[in-house]
Amino acid sequence: MPFLRFDLIKGRTEAEIATLLDAAHDAMLEAFKVPVRDRYQIVHEHEPSRVRIEDTGLGIERTHKVVLVQVTSRPRTTEEKQTFYRLLVEALSNRCGIAPGDVMVNFVINTDADWSFGNGEAQFLTGKLG
Repeated sequence: MPFLRFDLIKGRTEAEIATLLDAAHDAMLEAFKVPVRDRYQIVHEHEPSRVRIEDTGLGIERTHKVVLVQVTSRPRTTEEKQTFYRLLVEALSNRCGIAPGDVMVNFVINTDADWSFGNGEAQFLTGKLG
């Protein structure tokens, strides 16, 4: 935890997607100081005609490499989020050739009671996870 969902335009290779996921995971590890095996990621690919990610009037250019990352997480500090944004953009640019303007992130925040990692338990509430 956090859980990362990636929405992409179809067309990337398996190797490109693997590199993207690894880069995002590394950024998350550094920003949130979570365990290495704390990795929950899913990729959704869409036809180009099914994706519209504009710039809210900010003048940000988007390409076919646009990536929308939705992070579902327990509460994080503003500093942690800003660090994640920066590290994610750096990693995706350096390792995947994705321009900073092609990376959009949003957070969905929830509480410990909103997570079960299996076995019908809320591990944050039972104390199995901290």
